[in-house]
Amino acid sequence: MKEIRFHGRGGQGAVTAATLLAIGAFRDGKFSQAFPRFGVERRGAPVEAFTRIGDEFIRRKSAIYKPDIIVVLDSSLFDVVKITEGLKEGGKIIVNSEKTPKELDLEGLDVNTIDATEIAFKILGRNIVNTAMLGAFSAFTGDVKKESIMEAVKEHFTGSIAEKNVKLVEETYQQAMEKKRE
Repeated sequence: MKEIRFHGRGGQGAVTAATLLAIGAFRDGKFSQAFPRFGVERRGAPVEAFTRIGDEFIRRKSAIYKPDIIVVLDSSLFDVVKITEGLKEGGKIIVNSEKTPKELDLEGLDVNTIDATEIAFKILGRNIVNTAMLGAFSAFTGDVKKESIMEAVKEHFTGSIAEKNVKLVEETYQQAMEKKRE
């Protein structure tokens, strides 16, 4: 079973990202679950959301304390939250940042960065990076197919919002694949 912990701020869509990832995994024929954890419900406050993906029925319902993968929607959270806490040995971190993994000073960890904010502004005109980070997740991990995530996005959103978010997943996926080849 893979356990994924999302870190974001209220209003960025971390909870939606966790849910869409679970739906995408289900479309891939896997068992999955998603759920949030947050304190004061206000825009900008730190939020955690969780996704589990497995080949067998998932009975565990607790928060994820030892994730295999950490997805960070807002790199400024490194200053206020212990993002890397509990990351399993050999785990992966995917960060929305214009910085390189080396510039984030997370030595000894498998870190991938993507400037999802820039891509989101280009396509959505807003800094909502949740679906962009799912494209990056698919590219960097291969755990859920990009097409399955795009189908989940189309199922969740409607009209032009759905189409823009599908485009956002695709564009981020392509940029992340380019980074993997470097």
